[in-house]
Amino acid sequence: MLSSLRRLALVAALALPGIAFAAAAPKPLKILLLTGGCCHDYVAQKDLLKNGLEARANVVVEHMHTADKTTAPVFASHTNPSYAKGYDLVIHDECAAAITDPEMVKNILAPHVAGLPGVNLHCAMHSYRVAKDFARPLAPGAAGTEWFDFLGLQSSRHGPKEPIKISFTKSGSPITKGLGDWVTGNEELYNNVQDPKVFPGHRALATGFQTTTDKKGVKTDNEAVVVWTNTYGPKQARVFSTTIGHMNETVADARYLELVTRGVLWAAGKLGDDGRPLAGYGPQRK
Repeated sequence: MLSSLRRLALVAALALPGIAFAAAAPKPLKILLLTGGCCHDYVAQKDLLKNGLEARANVVVEHMHTADKTTAPVFASHTNPSYAKGYDLVIHDECAAAITDPEMVKNILAPHVAGLPGVNLHCAMHSYRVAKDFARPLAPGAAGTEWFDFLGLQSSRHGPKEPIKISFTKSGSPITKGLGDWVTGNEELYNNVQDPKVFPGHRALATGFQTTTDKKGVKTDNEAVVVWTNTYGPKQARVFSTTIGHMNETVADARYLELVTRGVLWAAGKLGDDGRPLAGYGPQRK
């Protein structure tokens, strides 16, 4: 009789909503966000990114921020190759065009060489350019191309602040599945020094089109890859990058934050083929 009662109690407990027999949600992805350096409002953008990502996915974003606004900002990552220990992914959103010391770049890349996924935003593409002749096409793997090899694209300059029309390619990537083309506010279009396809792991996801007008009134149409993925190093670390993200208005745009969130989840292996977060990695109720 007693055993029957126990069985009935167990059945009733299993039927109760909210009972703690369901699998617990996975731990949030732990993300390190590097911000600081020249030319951008990183004080605002670091929080726009943190709040935007944490609202859209099961992630915790921690800052490595410096108030240094020079082109050679100081980060612990420059001298400590273990700076990303304990993190699931690093977002590089720093602007450090004057950092060209190969040993520093080696330290920065060390976690990614070991397989840690990475995300690169805007001015990260114009940082850590060791080669002095970075404005001419350089072969992947050549001396001084370490950062370009990580990015999967080589860029040397940008145009004026004008709207950019973003058109997603038919890549079939889950990152862009269901996303619509859009036109940004004033943004900087970063050039492609050479055809990005020369990088073996490069996969273009979106192209940017920008029309500029010179002082004589002559209009010029410019085009460049602005969103892409790469696989890097001996461990084939996943890397997502976009050159978009100069202005606060862009970084705060829900379309931009959705794109970056998907890039983060894809790089970390937590994005489904349908473009949605895998179970447990979507937005969490507070």
